[in-house]
Amino acid sequence: MSDDSSNPKLLDHDSDGIRELDNQLPRWWVWLFYLTILFAVGYMLYFHVFHLGDLQAAQWEKENAAGEKIKAASSSQFELTIATLQPSTDPSAVAVGKQIYLSRCAACHRVDGGGLVGPNLCDEYWIWGSNYSDTVKVIWNGVPAKGMITWKNYLRSDEVTAVASYIYTLRGTHPPNPKPPENTVKAVTGPSQFE
Repeated sequence: MSDDSSNPKLLDHDSDGIRELDNQLPRWWVWLFYLTILFAVGYMLYFHVFHLGDLQAAQWEKENAAGEKIKAASSSQFELTIATLQPSTDPSAVAVGKQIYLSRCAACHRVDGGGLVGPNLCDEYWIWGSNYSDTVKVIWNGVPAKGMITWKNYLRSDEVTAVASYIYTLRGTHPPNPKPPENTVKAVTGPSQFE
């Protein structure tokens, strides 16, 4: 590098004896920079000035509404078939139901189904009905007045039926220190796999 001050690539100022070169930016970089400016202007005109396209929030609203419509149609179809459902005998479906039960239901109904805050799921006294379809309805719609949330907002219909199938296997079992019966009318319960 030359210290010749007549060299046009050297800038006029220096700092501590160090002189800076006036390097030109590569042409591809400059054109890319210009293209980003043009893109930003076009984007602003298209979305913000002329409103030709949806912004992210509006697009999300449209997609969410379409998804909710599909979900509502599926939900109403499932609700129409609840009365005809039967508990699954497929061990893999019952195992999936057990995993969901342990992660989401055991906090209120105990791991063995003996009942804590929620009712005992093992005895013959059922508050909301003892049929399998009654169990599915209670899980699906919840019992907000008693503190049970509506699980249709969190579980798919196949997960609800899997949990209900697992709960069906708990009927008639005798866990240690169960919660006392909450209904005075004895209900017909299903068979247990554990007896």
